[in-house]
Amino acid sequence: MALNKVEICGVNTTKLPLLKSEEKKELMKRIKQGDKEAREYYIKGNLRLVLSIIQRFSNSNENSDDLFQVGCIGLMKAIDNFNDELDVQFSTYACPMIIGEVRRYLRDNNSIRVSRSLRDIAYKAIYAKELLTKELNREPTIEEVAKQIEMKKEEVIHALDAIAGPMSLYEPVYQEDGDTLYLMDQVKDKKNGEDSWVEELALKEAMKHLSMRENEIIRLRFFEGRTQTEVADEISISQAQVSRLEKTALKNMRSYLES
Repeated sequence: MALNKVEICGVNTTKLPLLKSEEKKELMKRIKQGDKEAREYYIKGNLRLVLSIIQRFSNSNENSDDLFQVGCIGLMKAIDNFNDELDVQFSTYACPMIIGEVRRYLRDNNSIRVSRSLRDIAYKAIYAKELLTKELNREPTIEEVAKQIEMKKEEVIHALDAIAGPMSLYEPVYQEDGDTLYLMDQVKDKKNGEDSWVEELALKEAMKHLSMRENEIIRLRFFEGRTQTEVADEISISQAQVSRLEKTALKNMRSYLES
């Protein structure tokens, strides 16, 4: 069924409630107290969010009604796990959960079939990763995930790779203060070492005009081939800050080299 129709999966979108900020807070409190009617009303008030998200997958050749139902599952999981004490809007929390649910559905229904055993390992690893993230207050390493589910690291990597769909290098993975972190920012650059073209352009000389922190970021990124995630862990700042400082440093170096 076309996404621009009013009726989707038996739901008349024109009759969906529009929840105000205070109403959302009050409903969430009631939901945490076990109020099923409040939960049902909160779900209806966020169905437009599900509809807007599944439009991203309009080229997947999957039935839009099926995607809508899968998206609703992600929405309900988000509602049940949302922490209303944090200073985070529900939509910000719910979007990646809904998207993740749809992507899992698309992977499971992909024409490239993945064995049941591999999918089981992958889903165990994903669940273990979520638990460890909450427990450690950081993203766990693949070794920690493998240990949690009592599997070899190589088996976990193989299973996760098997269910992973192709992604664009320009897929946004994080956003903070208007700065978007793309997948390509996470990719290691093993070619850009000391003997690469950057040295031919007098990069080392240009780096002398950077601040100490900018210099360190450029060294780790382009001389040691670290990802932005690794650099952020190394110097104890966020990925978004690394991204901003890296862009500023490269701009300054480019200006120096062109002067």
